[in-house]
Amino acid sequence: MNKNFSIGAGNGQYNAASWERPVQAPEVSANKSEADIEKWWLLIDRVIAVARHYRWSKAEVTRRSGMKEGTFSQWFSGRYDGRLDGHNTTIEQWLDALEASASVAAMIPKSPNFMTLRGTSEVQETLTWAQICPDLVMITLGAGMGKTATCEYYTNTRPHVYHATVSESTKTVHGMLTELAEQLGVQENNPAKLARAIGMKLKRTGEGTLLIVDEGQHLNDEALNQLRHFVDVYKCGVAVVGNSEVYSRFSSTRKGQSYAQLKSRIGKRLQREQPYPEDLQTYIAAWNVTDPACIKFLMGIGMKGGAFRQIEKTMRMALMVALGAGTEVSLKDIQAAWKNRDVEDMA
Repeated sequence: MNKNFSIGAGNGQYNAASWERPVQAPEVSANKSEADIEKWWLLIDRVIAVARHYRWSKAEVTRRSGMKEGTFSQWFSGRYDGRLDGHNTTIEQWLDALEASASVAAMIPKSPNFMTLRGTSEVQETLTWAQICPDLVMITLGAGMGKTATCEYYTNTRPHVYHATVSESTKTVHGMLTELAEQLGVQENNPAKLARAIGMKLKRTGEGTLLIVDEGQHLNDEALNQLRHFVDVYKCGVAVVGNSEVYSRFSSTRKGQSYAQLKSRIGKRLQREQPYPEDLQTYIAAWNVTDPACIKFLMGIGMKGGAFRQIEKTMRMALMVALGAGTEVSLKDIQAAWKNRDVEDMA
């Protein structure tokens, strides 16, 4: 069992004592052969090892294995009166699949940790501006250029920062406020008071509060105006992060008081559609790629839509092929991985 593969703690309370080996096996009978019982003992030991490794309760093992709760308890204790072979097969197939998944997960190369690059530094500087001033800022970067990763890093390394992600299902004022309330731990059952409750939570945190709203291109006009309201009334910083669509509406010829108010409140805007070449070079070097031909090919991939994400997915696939062959990753491996991903027309 690979100890670097994590499947999660699961449900229920883990109790090591509950996983003691049964003291008695089922008795041989018309529906239980000696072979069934011998396999049962082997499976019991495997189940115990897995449960102790992942700290799973019996309820969690039952859920994951697909057996009924009462049936698993009787099977594990050796007191099941019915046929053993069918339940043995269920447990064996589950354990085999679990170990196969662990083996595959252990082989998949890991991506480099968060890196401070020229592009990510610009994002952090813009977030810092919003938090300190406080101010409303907009950050619009191309796909795969590390917007979300940088926002997560900033949130995890700075106090009084909240990071929420919106979507098509939370693009309205109420949908956005509901998402924000969950991220901020605000409980307010009255929808009419929800915005104020969120604002007071941001205000109570004190100076230097920052609210990051990711995937902001999904928000409708009223929701974006609500974010402006938080900045104006509760004096907190707000960063709207997304693709170029989120800002293009306000740089167009559309008119109206609400648009004028929002455009005048944007203190800083960061926009970049493609990554800096030096950032791509640094990122490629983090994958331990030194061959000039490989670097050139990956640079070309990185300049396509998806940027760093394209390099990551291609390198992970190429490295798996190379690991399976027991060789160093080559240009041929990288080119084959890019071709097999079949995303060139989409990039």
